[in-house]
Amino acid sequence: MVNVCFCLSAVIRSRILVKSLDKGAGMARKVRDRELGDRASRAKLKPRGKPYWRTLDQGVHIGYRKNPKAGGKWVGRVYRKGAAEPYITHTLPGVADDKADANNVSVYSFYQAQEQVRQWAAEQHRGVPAAQGPTVSDAVDKYEADLAVRQGDAGNVRRVRRHLPAALLGRAVVELEADELRSWRDGLTKSLAAATVNRVITVLGAALNHLADLDHRVAANRQSWRSGLKAIAGAARANNVILPNAVVAKLVETAAEFGDDFHRLVWVEAETGARYSQVVKLAVKDLLDRRGPPRILMPRSKKGRGQKQMSHTALPITPALAADLRLAAADRPPREPLLLHAGEPWKAARHLQLFARTVKAAGLDSTITSYSLRHSSICRQLLSGVPTRIVAVNHDTSTIMLERVYSAHIGDHADALTRAALLDVSQPPAELTVVSGRP
Repeated sequence: MVNVCFCLSAVIRSRILVKSLDKGAGMARKVRDRELGDRASRAKLKPRGKPYWRTLDQGVHIGYRKNPKAGGKWVGRVYRKGAAEPYITHTLPGVADDKADANNVSVYSFYQAQEQVRQWAAEQHRGVPAAQGPTVSDAVDKYEADLAVRQGDAGNVRRVRRHLPAALLGRAVVELEADELRSWRDGLTKSLAAATVNRVITVLGAALNHLADLDHRVAANRQSWRSGLKAIAGAARANNVILPNAVVAKLVETAAEFGDDFHRLVWVEAETGARYSQVVKLAVKDLLDRRGPPRILMPRSKKGRGQKQMSHTALPITPALAADLRLAAADRPPREPLLLHAGEPWKAARHLQLFARTVKAAGLDSTITSYSLRHSSICRQLLSGVPTRIVAVNHDTSTIMLERVYSAHIGDHADALTRAALLDVSQPPAELTVVSGRP
């Protein structure tokens, strides 16, 4: 009998709580607090991961989590007696009105947050799960689908998904915290180079921004990944291996030891400076050697932003390479791949293995990769006086990236040009004719 009375009492108390919460925030008692009530008071609090909790109702609490850089977050908590997890929490989408004025949509005041927490608590007591919204996994999926429509490089999305743990993939985007994203980013540096980490987090940031453009609830939390996914400084200073012309020629020659197909592939990479992903997409029709100096129509990569105006770039090649490619093309249909390996399209893993063996056979440093051929081609053109803009077009990149990655080599080129125009006063000119500026 005692147990029955206790159960009935618990049910009645639960119904009273739900009823009071369901009355709406407008009729609920507003809790006042000197520390959390306004932005000036909250500014004096120390940043920490654990929220500053305050009681709203019996078993219902509101918390304020202060981030060191981004705006603070409001958190709700409900106590469930007898449950395996007695406390369940929920981070409100949006931020506290620490910096911006409250609008009750994406920025909440202390009193507006109380309303949201009470509504959420009522749903928990009714057994209705909170509307968490799309997850990080959803954001990645939507971004990958968008890239497919825009013919972007979906490989970047697959790469970032490999590095995302299940816990983070299942997180609701509206609840993402800058600290957890920063912790994930820092963890990647233990196994990846800083430049690679930056590429991975850039793709995730793009996926989250894409979702935020579609969902205003997600957009309210944009500052979390802006702060948590900041690029690692100095990572752009990559160790680009630049090879002298003689070493490039030796690599091409040594590649012949591993078959004509591989020799031909390395030869194209060395002369054009194109990426492997571009070279393997060459079709028979892209070889232009019937009229005039031989050229090759190199497919543009899927790197960069926006829609590229041109799908191919015409690059000059030597007659010797053109003749070898024409031999490889034979009488095959125009749309078939120009470069093959044992009659099949090239696979990246096979190419990397063969190039590593080529470097070793040539007696060169193991730090040399096939990408060194691209770096060397860019620097060769820069130091030969080819305008930076043309070098960028030839290598399917931007002048900004050239200046960022190859600034030292551009400086060498600028030094040579400027030095040729220096006035040496120790050597008087042969003529002392004064030219007037007047017509």
